[in-house]
Order: sequence, then structure tokens, then C-alpha cells
Amino acid sequence: MRHIALPAALMAVALPAQAQIRNAPAPRALEFSAYIFAASNVCGYRIGSEQFEALLAKQNVRIEDVQPRGPFGNRVQTMFTLMSNQMAQNRDQACIAVAGEYGPDGTVAKNVLLPASEAPAKPAEPAKPQ
Repeated sequence: MRHIALPAALMAVALPAQAQIRNAPAPRALEFSAYIFAASNVCGYRIGSEQFEALLAKQNVRIEDVQPRGPFGNRVQTMFTLMSNQMAQNRDQACIAVAGEYGPDGTVAKNVLLPASEAPAKPAEPAKPQ
């Protein structure tokens, strides 16, 4: 049996883009994602997509990586379940704490979590001719 050694550059070209090896995100990025998802679930907050994605980007993570069907979604889902259960045990204090960190006036980052009652801003409609 004959083995052929391909240079790494040829192997990368031979693999489809989806099959290329990627390093796993840092555990802290996965924990952060699970925390935000759990706060949204338990407290009813909406996630400010742009701000959330910007914080993930600072950690070299894409939103697609941490979503349930993403390559690291199972890890995030496990942490999400544990965090949700913990937050639910003391819901009021947990929701106040997470809003203080990531809410509109957050001390860690602003507008990652938004109140559920706050409707997304709609663009103004152009004036109709009379």
C-alpha cells in the first residue's frame, strides 16, 4: 500500500470551506453566550443583536458558532440550561444583576439585553403627497 503525503496547502484547498478545521472559541466566549441566552430566557429580555455580535467578535467568535445548530451550540446549550436553572431559582435578583451588567445602562456593555416591552425602532415612513 502506497501513502501519498500532500502539502498542507493542497489539503486545505482540497477540503470544502465548511470542513476546514477551526479552533474552538475560548471557554469564556461560550460562557458569555450562554449567560446572555439564559438572561433572555429567564428574564424575558430581547438580545441587542449588533451589540451581542460585536462583543462576540472581540472574542473571535461568530454568532453562527454559538447558536443551537452551530458547531459549538451543544456546549453553549449545556451551559445555558445550568445558568437558566440557577437564574430561575432567584429570578428577581438575577434579572436585576444581569440588566445592570448588560442592559441599557450596563456597566459591562450597554444594550446587549433590552427590555422586552421596548419595541425595535422603525424607520420613519415618508410623508404621503396630498
